[in-house]
Amino acid sequence: MSIKRVTAAAVMVLALAVGCGKDSSESDQPTADATGSEKVTYLTGVSVQGREAYVYVGKEKGFFQEAGFDVDVKPGNGTNQNLQLLQSGQADFAIVDITAALIEYGKGTFTDFTVVSAIHQRNLACLMVLEGSGIAKPQDLAGKRIAYIPGGVVKTLFDAYASKAGVDGSKIQWVNVPAQQMGQNLAAGSIDAATQFVVGTPGIEAAAKGRKAVVLPFSDFLPDLYGNGLAVSAKSAKDDPDRIRRFNQAMLKGLAYAIDNPAEAGQIYAKYQKIQPQPVAAAEVTLMAPYVKGGAVVGALDLDRVTKNIAVVKDAGVIPTAVKPEDVVSFDLAPKA
Repeated sequence: MSIKRVTAAAVMVLALAVGCGKDSSESDQPTADATGSEKVTYLTGVSVQGREAYVYVGKEKGFFQEAGFDVDVKPGNGTNQNLQLLQSGQADFAIVDITAALIEYGKGTFTDFTVVSAIHQRNLACLMVLEGSGIAKPQDLAGKRIAYIPGGVVKTLFDAYASKAGVDGSKIQWVNVPAQQMGQNLAAGSIDAATQFVVGTPGIEAAAKGRKAVVLPFSDFLPDLYGNGLAVSAKSAKDDPDRIRRFNQAMLKGLAYAIDNPAEAGQIYAKYQKIQPQPVAAAEVTLMAPYVKGGAVVGALDLDRVTKNIAVVKDAGVIPTAVKPEDVVSFDLAPKA
């Protein structure tokens, strides 16, 4: 089956999960639960792993309810597919990789969205291998099998990384593998490397029965890139900016609490999800802390840094023309750096 067909099938399944039965007129009309809170659909970045614990912290601690929201958390499947569902009105809020979203906008693939906060002040994208694989540096990737998910940020950013790291991308063998199966596939030797986030180390090592992971962070060669951010449709941001601010503030309150209390965040995650056990989820949140804070206000977006993001991907030839920061980011809705 071609990658395009796999991607289309994945979008169809996710669309059914987040918006079965919704037509465009229904999606434009907010609905409320018995408490009067607005029911909204939120897409995680990819799957629902421990690094996403902060959204459940927001639910458990009542931050979303205080802001007037009843949040239905659905597993996302990468920036490309999350933007597709967001733009079609089948999700209200979605986590995307900010740099990958810039690339999609620059290519003209998706334009009806805006980013309103940064979850990560530095990009978490990486390639992960297991010790003993013979891969210790980027140049060792030539001819290797690398697992990816279609539309995922790491695959999207790979060309920019490869150009800076001196990797011949034409010699890579790409293998479509679901995110939750990458650790087992690495341990089994059916793939040589996996597209990951650096915070995924505990999960990969657990899946590999304790074998140590070797991480090749993209930030070693692309230090100016933001990581994940919260995206909404451009229309929703224009029509009701106060609604977006309230949700944004509630989510970032959950993020800050999770970073300061990783063990508790892991426990809350385990109450809602069984994909990872509490210790693994807590470890992912702990590893995420320096990427969330990074010397800036939690959630902040800076005009100069976004401009640098754009320059990096343009210089790498990933997008054909320059994008204006304001085209993709609503700085008036984001916390100030």
